[in-house]
Amino acid sequence: MKNFIGFLLVIFLMSSCGEYQKLLKSGDNQQIYKKAVEYYNNGDYTKASNLFDAVRLAFRGNTRGQSVAYYRAFCSFNQKDYEVAAELFKNFVSQYPESSYAEECLYMIGYCNYKASPKARLDQTVTQSAIESFNLYLSRYPNSTRKEQINAYMDEMRDKLSYKDYLSARNYYLRERYKAAVVSLENCLRDYPGSKYREEIMYMLFNSKYEMAVNSVEDKKYERYNAAKEEYYYFEEEYPESRYAKEMAKKYEDINEFLKTYDINEEDD
Repeated sequence: MKNFIGFLLVIFLMSSCGEYQKLLKSGDNQQIYKKAVEYYNNGDYTKASNLFDAVRLAFRGNTRGQSVAYYRAFCSFNQKDYEVAAELFKNFVSQYPESSYAEECLYMIGYCNYKASPKARLDQTVTQSAIESFNLYLSRYPNSTRKEQINAYMDEMRDKLSYKDYLSARNYYLRERYKAAVVSLENCLRDYPGSKYREEIMYMLFNSKYEMAVNSVEDKKYERYNAAKEEYYYFEEEYPESRYAKEMAKKYEDINEFLKTYDINEEDD
């Protein structure tokens, strides 16, 4: 029985493939389109995509051409080829800006790039593109029912970007490259003021400035100790109960001791 069922399946597949190949060679654009939609609705996105490609030029510029472009983009999306799908949706919006599908396709540009967004440690160009596309969508459709979900997606992606920058800055910090760490950490605070890593970023920024002061040449120590002291005040104001408080308070005492000694020496001179 199993062998018989397997035999029937092979016959069916051969028949199906033969029909598909015959259709591609037929040149009957209307029938190819109809069959492409049928394949699409049955979830066979590869065959649907190939058939839509076969009639794409024949229907370009008319109503059916819009449908072909629309289905073709969703074929790539459903095959999880998100970057290709994003480009196809972008082309659709460009070619058919007045289409009833235009709003959905503009949304799908951002959503495809969101789905293609890689892990935080990797290049985030696609993530930036997703945010830009979603912002464009919201500027054109500010009252969209998708607004709340889009904002949630953008918050998620901004958090990813924040985390990537945090990892980069922390890497400088752990390698004791304090000057580079200061630049990266300050950029993190400027670009992502609401980051959930803000406390640790400010802690590393204070420590980086403190270490730069401690290891500085003599004529730059005063300026750098003051910079570290100022950073301490910012941190204490935001996080008075921080787990880093005791450690930082001890370094703050060291800073004040140096500045006090420096001022005394200045007065003696």
